[in-house]
Amino acid sequence: MEVKNIQSSNNISFSAKANEQKPLKYQKDTVLKNNLATQVEVTTDKFTKAFTTYPAKGLKGDKNANFYEFLTMGTVPYVLGSAALMGVFNLANKYFTPFAQSKAGSVGKKLALGVLFYGVAKEASKALINKPVKALTGVDTEMPYAKVVEGLPKFEGDKNTKNIEYHKVFESVEFPRYDLLYGQGEKRNEYYDKVAKKLGLGENLKSSDKEVKPRIKEIVSKSNSAKSMASYLWAAVGVGLAVQKPWDNFFTATTKGQGLQKVGNCIKSFGRNFVDSAKELWTGGANPTKGQKIAGKALIGAAVAATVLGVVNTVVSARRSSKLSNEEVFDKNKQIVEG
Repeated sequence: MEVKNIQSSNNISFSAKANEQKPLKYQKDTVLKNNLATQVEVTTDKFTKAFTTYPAKGLKGDKNANFYEFLTMGTVPYVLGSAALMGVFNLANKYFTPFAQSKAGSVGKKLALGVLFYGVAKEASKALINKPVKALTGVDTEMPYAKVVEGLPKFEGDKNTKNIEYHKVFESVEFPRYDLLYGQGEKRNEYYDKVAKKLGLGENLKSSDKEVKPRIKEIVSKSNSAKSMASYLWAAVGVGLAVQKPWDNFFTATTKGQGLQKVGNCIKSFGRNFVDSAKELWTGGANPTKGQKIAGKALIGAAVAATVLGVVNTVVSARRSSKLSNEEVFDKNKQIVEG
């Protein structure tokens, strides 16, 4: 009888320990600084869980699996597909003749570099629009925040029902998280006051939030459209850059040296050949055809133009709307007739 009591006590103790509430990094929805540290934290969290936690929840039929997790798992097919694409040429090289092996190896490595440059250029190019828009309007369209999600309990007394998701304040154009922008400073409306000043609406407004919110929606909408168009053009530039001839020198340099010396050689070679490849993409390389002379310039020019026009359209449109709202617009030809 005593043994049973001891076992029961141990089971209760173990169960209680397993159900202890896990501390969360954030206790409520929290706006985060949009810097490199935050980007690394968010990317690492999403990438790790996309390959581990979220698939496991989905396969088990977890009732707390949601659409955010489904979208986050989109990273999985992208990474696996990219790896398969890289392997098409590189893994079969050993079955080729020495001459064919060298040719296929060059193509395969450039293909892998193209996949890498595509992803990096597509994401990094968004900052080319977001940074100027933020500087000129005060609106950071990529502002991140940590969302505390309350899930359903899996059993009676379950305390570990909360999770952290990473979203953006302006993720939804129609329903931005305006509530998170209050109290971002000493005054309740300090964020909205700064944006109002940037847009030329004036200072010390009674209701700066009401004045600014419609402009923020317009900025986010136009900025998102510009980023969508420009990001794919910059991704194409990244692929075009990766297929240039100077990269053959880089692949040779990666085999030279040992240890830190090898790493140093790779870094120096990468920088040098990146510049040479950019020049070749622009000029068309040695003895280029008429089409090659134009193609690189046209691609880079289109990407730059889409970026600049996207920023100009977003900023000018927002400031024009602000200016019109401060003017009394009426038809001088109309008259009021008193009966």
